[in-house]
Amino acid sequence: MTSTTRTASAAELEAAFQQELATDRWAAAETAFALALLLRDAGQWDTSREWVRQCLQLLEGFPSETEEQVATRRTTVGGVPLPNYLHEGVVRARFGELA
Repeated sequence: MTSTTRTASAAELEAAFQQELATDRWAAAETAFALALLLRDAGQWDTSREWVRQCLQLLEGFPSETEEQVATRRTTVGGVPLPNYLHEGVVRARFGELA
């Protein structure tokens, strides 16, 4: 039997983001990135742009001089794949004009 992982809904990811924002801001940045990607792929450009901004805003609070400092802790968030590294350059490259 093959198991397929269901991608979380935007609402589920938003709920996780709200919880992470209070407890783990790096995880919140990862979740914001996943939300931006999920919504962009669904054609919800304006909402995706808001999550790109949220992600960038959160990333401003973290050092980004070394790979260890920008390495993602998870490979996916709610079934949405994350890049190996998360920093402003990656976000701007991935989202282009949305960033």
